[in-house]
Amino acid sequence: QVQLVESGGGLVQAGGSLRLSCAASGTIFSINAMAWYRQTPGKQRELVSAIGRGGGTNYASSVKGRFTISRDNAKNTVYLQMNSLKPEDTAVYYCNADIKRRVGSYFADYWGQGTQVTVSS
Repeated sequence: QVQLVESGGGLVQAGGSLRLSCAASGTIFSINAMAWYRQTPGKQRELVSAIGRGGGTNYASSVKGRFTISRDNAKNTVYLQMNSLKPEDTAVYYCNADIKRRVGSYFADYWGQGTQVTVSS
């Protein structure tokens, strides 16, 4: 079994910062891409940022220059540093990872339970 556990969400004023963490645990052989998504009520889940195993990154245009994604492969953990937060960043943030559990198995998609980020104006 694999679990992704997020932490670091909360309430912050506009212009403030938060750092999200997501640790993968369980039977894991290899992790390929890791990513952060977010979702607000009534809207589709959207990609915020992703990072490959080698460190290549991409960002949604709405967060570029304000958010930074990073990962620690030894800890199976991905981070999202969020600076200059805006009220429109308010959402539930979900961690996603592409994980191979055993040698010879396939990569599969796993999701965390989500963490709430609320930015007040």
